Amino acid sequence: MLIPLGMAPDTEVAAGVIGFPVRHSLSPAICQAAFDKLGLDWIYAAFEVAPGDAERALHHMRSQGMAGLSVTMPHKADVAVAVDELSPAASALGVVNCVARDGERLIGHNTDGAGFCDALVADGVELAGIGCAVLGAGGAARAVVAELARRGASEVAVIARRPDRAASAAELAGSAGTTASLADIGQYRLVVNATPVGMAETDGAGKLPLDPSLLHSGQHVAELVYNPLQTPLLAECDRRGVPASTGVGMLVHQAAHAVRIWTGFEPPVAAMTAAATAALGSR
Repeated sequence: MLIPLGMAPDTEVAAGVIGFPVRHSLSPAICQAAFDKLGLDWIYAAFEVAPGDAERALHHMRSQGMAGLSVTMPHKADVAVAVDELSPAASALGVVNCVARDGERLIGHNTDGAGFCDALVADGVELAGIGCAVLGAGGAARAVVAELARRGASEVAVIARRPDRAASAAELAGSAGTTASLADIGQYRLVVNATPVGMAETDGAGKLPLDPSLLHSGQHVAELVYNPLQTPLLAECDRRGVPASTGVGMLVHQAAHAVRIWTGFEPPVAAMTAAATAALGSR
């Protein structure tokens, strides 16, 4: 049996997040805010699950009658193998960030790409027909690449240090996928930082993922890093008058998809965003 962090062992938990480490996760604040706003008597908790123990966490979900799980590192690939069925997005990516119950079956979903694009649309960015550059080729980058193509982007160029990984990620965009270099940044309407560069408490803290002089006001920059809220890249965008989106949008909207899947209700995005911002501000 898994013990929810900060709660009594016998607490009845309706949904939760598994990861290692997981104490830093904002998911409890975001999803609990959603449940409360919806008037659901649901508790969302964090479970610290050691690497390799993802299957045990899924067994706990079954035995405790939980409605769902959010999945973060390092369990996304392991959960994809262990669930009963994968959604099309999760199947294409081979990773799961959300598990939902369907009777006795556990269905693995990946809501990262959809959450990212929903956040951009909410910020007024029209995705159909635009050229996009995605920095990075990890799990989050791959989800973004695939969804941008699905939303009608005319070109999705992947920029990564390893050419083989860049090419592999670009394949997820089908005919719209290609690779590029940092020097090409200026020609793309949307620039996405899907690397950890700029993230607090990492080797990339305080650094920039690209030369900001390549950016211009005709672009939109999207940051996936959400801690700190104002990354070095976003600070440069502000200084240069380049429209930009923070990483909180993707964080909230991918969780909103999970809440919709678990509950069947339309998620209260405004309340979830406020909870995420407050949680970040308290750190």
